[in-house]
Amino acid sequence: MKGIVFTEFMEMVESKFDEDMLEGIIDDAGVSGVYTSIGTYPHTDMIQLVMALSSKSGIEIPELLRVFGGYLFSSFTRLYPHFFEDIDNSFDFLQQVEGFIHVQVKKIYPNAELPRFETKRLNPSELQMIYYSDRRMGALAVGLIQGCMEHFKDDGEVKIVDSSNDDTVVTFLIRLAK
Repeated sequence: MKGIVFTEFMEMVESKFDEDMLEGIIDDAGVSGVYTSIGTYPHTDMIQLVMALSSKSGIEIPELLRVFGGYLFSSFTRLYPHFFEDIDNSFDFLQQVEGFIHVQVKKIYPNAELPRFETKRLNPSELQMIYYSDRRMGALAVGLIQGCMEHFKDDGEVKIVDSSNDDTVVTFLIRLAK
């Protein structure tokens, strides 16, 4: 997993909780806690950090991942503004994730292991998005999608309509308010 995900997670923990919470979860998770944005680290470290935060905060893991997804999307808009040029709505952006955004990310980080997404516009107000990843972080994807909708000021909802038994494949229905 790319280090930027770790550094943004740590910034989120500090901003939403405090530095003591961050230090506590690093200790409890048994990870080094030293991450750079350009490094690559085992995704199991992130799992350990999220589990430790859940234990210390009392917030369920899916909710923590969802909140972090929204935070991470906001960070991406700041760090990679060129990904958002000439796009004026969340559906157009989400439909470009696999064919454009991830291609560009691979140019910057050739060894990045990214989830795969398929999208299908069902009608002007509904988009189906399918997430494929062995990391099983569909809740993080929900937060990223919600963050995208907030960024483009698209009012609506994200629902998980199907999930494989091991959460490696998750189908979302994204519906805009009419």
